[in-house]
Amino acid sequence: MAVVEELIQTEGDGSLRFGNHVLTQKAKKEDFEHGGDLYKVKTYATMTKLEKNGMFVYESVPGTSVTHFMESAQGVTFHVEGREDAQLTIGLEDETEYEVFVGGESIGKMRTNLGGKLSISVELKDAGEIAIEIRK
Repeated sequence: MAVVEELIQTEGDGSLRFGNHVLTQKAKKEDFEHGGDLYKVKTYATMTKLEKNGMFVYESVPGTSVTHFMESAQGVTFHVEGREDAQLTIGLEDETEYEVFVGGESIGKMRTNLGGKLSISVELKDAGEIAIEIRK
């Protein structure tokens, strides 16, 4: 996967592409319009964070590059790449159960907390791009 040079952009299929896990200095882009919403991304080697209309959507520690990021009423799907294993936190519906798939394999059902956040660990080191799907 190529690094996202523009920090955030729209993919040809209408999904989002954001983050740059190889940056050594913090970078951010605000007020990126996509689908009638305004997005803000902050990214570099140790952290990537995405907000939509001022609300939390995605965070990874360390930083990651994300492609094909799509949200729906049923959950979220995306591909992620990073230099090291990462902790991903996704903003979803409050206190809702989701099944989580990493690389096409179910890792089980998980429940979001009161704030709607769900956290997973993903082995990214030397793995290339990994598909993530989180669905009700």
